[in-house]
Amino acid sequence: MDKPFTPARPQPATEPRQVDSKTLLGADGRVVIVHEGQQYLLRQTQAGKLILTK
Repeated sequence: MDKPFTPARPQPATEPRQVDSKTLLGADGRVVIVHEGQQYLLRQTQAGKLILTK
């Protein structure tokens, strides 16, 4: 016997992962991120801003 059609329920939204910038950047205030084989430098400026460069 066939099961009755049940529409798919929308998946609940998940919260994005949070990482504290001090944990991510470490004592040096910078980290290299590898994305699809390319390296990016994320660093914190003296003014406390974050800059991502290739």
